[in-house]
Amino acid sequence: MRERLRKIFGRVDPDILGGVLVLLALLWGFAEVADEVTEGPLSIDERILLAFRDGNDLGDPLGPPWVAEMVRDLTALGSWSVTGLIVLFVTGYLLLQKRPRSALFLLVAVVGGVLLGDLLKTLFDRPRPDIVPHLADVLSESFPSGHSTVSAVVYPTLGAMLSRVVGRVRVRIYLLIVGVALALFVGLTRVYMGVHYPTDVLAGWTLGFAWALACWLTVTWMQKRRKVEPAPRERTGASADALSP
Repeated sequence: MRERLRKIFGRVDPDILGGVLVLLALLWGFAEVADEVTEGPLSIDERILLAFRDGNDLGDPLGPPWVAEMVRDLTALGSWSVTGLIVLFVTGYLLLQKRPRSALFLLVAVVGGVLLGDLLKTLFDRPRPDIVPHLADVLSESFPSGHSTVSAVVYPTLGAMLSRVVGRVRVRIYLLIVGVALALFVGLTRVYMGVHYPTDVLAGWTLGFAWALACWLTVTWMQKRRKVEPAPRERTGASADALSP
């Protein structure tokens, strides 16, 4: 399949081409959700929010008390304070690995994605849901979800940047999967806590993942032109195991 694509598109890398197609699909998804929410709250938004609450007491979320406490802990993974510290730690790690341009790119990518999400919040100016009591204090606009956007920008981008420091393919895949999973978990907590409509979270995911993917495509292009430190050679199978400590 890869060879067939190479014959069709010439020098275009199939991985880059696939990434661009996924990026366009994510942007299309965000545009569709944004178009729907401009007409007001959707009935499915309200139904999903109510599904997480006790029908006799909307202030009581489903599950025992420890579930709500766990959700509050997990949702902090999408906050500015937590993600900011993690980004700084990873930036320091890249600097220690003598990858200063990768570290700079990481900071620019993360800050740019967060600022884009904040700008869109201001433009759409969607009120927070009021159908159920909130389980946390919130001050900003609702669309797109800031926590979902930040986590979808930060964690996959961190996974992509760290994956370029290691040489083992399965470790790279693991880092990317963890980054995506963290973003999904954070988004779900925002709905459970009643501070966002599901469409807010969906928009945050599509926007954040699109930005992270755009950053991956950019850094791949820059590495091929030696503007960013190259990734180590991939090692698979027995050769990787033989070289591992």
